[in-house]
Amino acid sequence: MPADTTATPTLPEPGTVTMYSTTWCGYCRRLRTQLDSEGIGYTVIDIEEQPETAAFVEQVNGGNRTVPTVVFPDGSAATNPSLAEVKAALAN
Repeated sequence: MPADTTATPTLPEPGTVTMYSTTWCGYCRRLRTQLDSEGIGYTVIDIEEQPETAAFVEQVNGGNRTVPTVVFPDGSAATNPSLAEVKAALAN
């Protein structure tokens, strides 16, 4: 039986983030636009296109599929963070 890797996502490269998202999420679109404007790299994982990844989002958010959920290179995660929160987390 293969190992369940949904609860332990691959960590993003230093200076970048991984964003769990959906196509219809306005908060996700806003954060992507802000990250683009600041030159912060990110990888988007659509939890509807890759439903197996929703388990991680649920784990981080008390059973809820709340997006955007952002994962930082240190393994920490934030739910719907502001651009300032992302920048602060990447500065650590």
